[in-house]
Amino acid sequence: MAESIINHYLGDKIQAVSAGTCPQSKVADGAIEALILADLPTDGLYPKDVDAVLNESIDLVVTVCDNAKEACPIFPRPTPSIHLPFHDPHGEPLESFIKVREDIRSRLLPAVCEFLGI
Repeated sequence: MAESIINHYLGDKIQAVSAGTCPQSKVADGAIEALILADLPTDGLYPKDVDAVLNESIDLVVTVCDNAKEACPIFPRPTPSIHLPFHDPHGEPLESFIKVREDIRSRLLPAVCEFLGI
């Protein structure tokens, strides 16, 4: 959800790519439905392993769960990072995904903007 939200609101300034240390086989149905209900884009969203983006030019790494913070690999070049944990609603009802979507919108967007000076 974070990738979609950041790219929707800040896509003219930055590009977000979401990747995980242990990605699921598909994006959770609840996440897709929560994004659609808020008229946020879902095209092209798929789980990616963090190894797939290690050699990308990345300006900021944002870890959103404690496991990812601990398991996040070392990037080939120094990359600033921030940790902003969110509840993982996987397997929970749609309402949980909606709460997390709104939490991402209200906390992650300002944090990224502040850190990157946009």
